[in-house]
Amino acid sequence: SRMSAPSRWSVQHEELHADCRVFRVYKEHCNHPLDKREGDFFVLRSGDWVLALPITEDGRLVMVRQYRFGTRDLSTEAPGGIIERGEDPLLAAGRETEEETGFAGGRASLLGTCAPNPAIQANRCHFVLLEGVRPTGLRAPDEHEEIQVLAVRPQAALAEALTNQAQHSLALLALYRLRDARPELFS
Repeated sequence: SRMSAPSRWSVQHEELHADCRVFRVYKEHCNHPLDKREGDFFVLRSGDWVLALPITEDGRLVMVRQYRFGTRDLSTEAPGGIIERGEDPLLAAGRETEEETGFAGGRASLLGTCAPNPAIQANRCHFVLLEGVRPTGLRAPDEHEEIQVLAVRPQAALAEALTNQAQHSLALLALYRLRDARPELFS
């Protein structure tokens, strides 16, 4: 016998629990539509995120290496960040790439979207390919960002990501999205 699909719980009440600058924590009191179970659940809300996959004319992937406070370690990732309210993800990808790397331009296309962690987060992450970026030298990192810019072969980036146990999972997924969309870059 097949089990029935899970029900969608309804939110009866929500309140701001903590404002943590880059995200807010909400406490939601929810109940089950059929058996009337109820409980409190905590949800992180922030703007959607973008990860850019900037490819140079000669087929190199521009990446950033920076310190991450969560893992207390250095991390090599695709450039990206929070999409500003109302901003198109394709434009956000170009803006974040230039701010973090000093590379700009290129043809932008959306490779896909996912929910980073739907158990506790409400936002989405968009993966944007930027083909044919060029260095402008116009970097504008955030106050606490200290970024090393790398231009590497996509295959090498993926190989390194797969060996790193502290790898940023969304950055790894971005590399797989790139490989699916442009397999010739990985040969």
